[in-house]
Amino acid sequence: MENLKPVAEAIQAADAILIGASNGLSITEGLHLFADNQAFEELFGDLKRKYGLRCILHGMGARWPSEEEKWGFWSRLIHHYCGEYKPTPVMQDLRAIVGEKDYFIVTSNGECHFEMSGFAPEKIYEVEGNWLTMQCARPCHDTLYPTLELAEKMAAAERDGKIPSELVPRCPKCGGPMEVHMEGGPNFIPDTAARQRMQAFLHRYHGKKLVVLELGIGWRNQLIKAPLMRLVAQEPHAAYVTINLGEIYITDDIKARSFGLDGPLSDMLSALREACGV
Repeated sequence: MENLKPVAEAIQAADAILIGASNGLSITEGLHLFADNQAFEELFGDLKRKYGLRCILHGMGARWPSEEEKWGFWSRLIHHYCGEYKPTPVMQDLRAIVGEKDYFIVTSNGECHFEMSGFAPEKIYEVEGNWLTMQCARPCHDTLYPTLELAEKMAAAERDGKIPSELVPRCPKCGGPMEVHMEGGPNFIPDTAARQRMQAFLHRYHGKKLVVLELGIGWRNQLIKAPLMRLVAQEPHAAYVTINLGEIYITDDIKARSFGLDGPLSDMLSALREACGV
């Protein structure tokens, strides 16, 4: 394990921490959207054989034959990864590292594990939406509605990949179909309020000691990684910490203020927590 003392010192000296997270964090927690692995087989093996489902992401974007089948898939997914979720060691380590410092989280993960691990919802921007809200599929209006309680009812009633028709959610205004609030088409309703809160956070710490802590984001990522590196380049007192397994990419203009930690997130955050003395 490399020397984490300089990273710990940067975090301890920071006025605030901006956390960026993508698929690598989800995978560390056991949620792999792209994999046809044992976990996928155990949860969705029947749908894999019935519909040719290849992975969770395939199911999320599938054109299901009916609303009963669409919500059969989604309710099972939400129940397993949200309804039954307990904060993992990697999230507990992250909470300890952040401690009492001000923070903001920008993530493309939609399973709401940050919020369920004790991070404040008003300090989280889920750029591609999340599984625990739904919207009118058309959309006839831009209100978002909670899904967890309904998804739990659906999951309890689901049989052979279908839910009872009476549990299918309908738009309260137009009566049309609802969909999980996830990026995937022209009808996605962006969370402008969360984006504005992130901008306010960045304005508040402009020119101050900001640590950008990036978790499990691939080098090609233009949604979060590229903007975070540009932000560090524009902030003379900011430090950049990227943790990823087997793939560390830092642009030349910020290398002098950056730390690249190559290894499993679970190991690295545990060691970083120890180095921070928390």
